[in-house]
Amino acid sequence: MNLSTFLQLCVATAIFIGAASSAKLWSLSPSLGRLIFTMVLYVIGNLLMLRLLRQIGMATAFSITAVLQLVAVNLVAILVFGERVGLAEGTGIVLAIAGVALITFAPQLGR
Repeated sequence: MNLSTFLQLCVATAIFIGAASSAKLWSLSPSLGRLIFTMVLYVIGNLLMLRLLRQIGMATAFSITAVLQLVAVNLVAILVFGERVGLAEGTGIVLAIAGVALITFAPQLGR
């Protein structure tokens, strides 16, 4: 993966974090404007993901962005919204990170 692709993954993740945060704010105080803003962010993030699918493939793109979002969304939920992660959820987050590390950085066997 080159630097440009990595930066695109980071931008997509940032957009999805903004969308998730906006969705949380909408759930606390629903409004049509906030709902539209949230949906626009999700659409932009998914359009960027379509570009990444071409560059690095579906399995890699979705695996990496899923874990980046998982970690980032949990940090926002904990640090900004004061939510808590239990032992089972925390274990799942660690296992997901380990799984994507294997997918992304392990030698490509059989290729």
